[in-house]
Amino acid sequence: MTYPLVPWLLRGYAYQSVQLLPNNQVRSLIPDAFEIVSVFPNYTLGGVYLSSYVKGSILEYNELIVIAGLVNYAGKIGAWVSHIYVDNPISVAGGREIWGLPKELAQFTWEQNQYHYCKVQQGDRLLCTFRSDWQLPLWRQPIAGQAFSTLDHRVLLFAGQASANFAIAGAELNVPDNSPFFDMGLTTPFLVMACNALEMVVHAPQTLAQST
Repeated sequence: MTYPLVPWLLRGYAYQSVQLLPNNQVRSLIPDAFEIVSVFPNYTLGGVYLSSYVKGSILEYNELIVIAGLVNYAGKIGAWVSHIYVDNPISVAGGREIWGLPKELAQFTWEQNQYHYCKVQQGDRLLCTFRSDWQLPLWRQPIAGQAFSTLDHRVLLFAGQASANFAIAGAELNVPDNSPFFDMGLTTPFLVMACNALEMVVHAPQTLAQST
């Protein structure tokens, strides 16, 4: 399947939850070659990223990313994506073949009235629901981050830069017990950020090493 060349420019809006996850609870989701980075004793940082990329993006699609934790490889620190879902098959192909991300197709249902509500499911299986009913606006801010993946026995590191009108959001995240990431304990974030008027660029990955 043909997909856009990198870098990918994406525009829209997103929510990012931030929470502490027990290292022993996420260890099975992260390859042994990666050291889990603890931000508190025996706890790493993870969360859920839920976004909608709209007109002006290189592709239009919705996305759910589950971050199992921060990891260290060869002295570099980045996020580890354990689950990722989109509703565009072109995005699935590009995500898997360019970045080595385990993208799967899912269905996204957004409601946008006085709040944002999103339901993500695969067929009859509900993956999660998200609801935000208030925001405390902050300011527009550029940010940058990086994440690891593996592809064809190679360890990859890729970076992204973004700019958005950030806000602290009141939010509820529900992950049912039949969801593939239920056991991670993602339903109690200590912070949720809304990213409005989001503009993001995701770059091509660099190969760090051959994975074992």
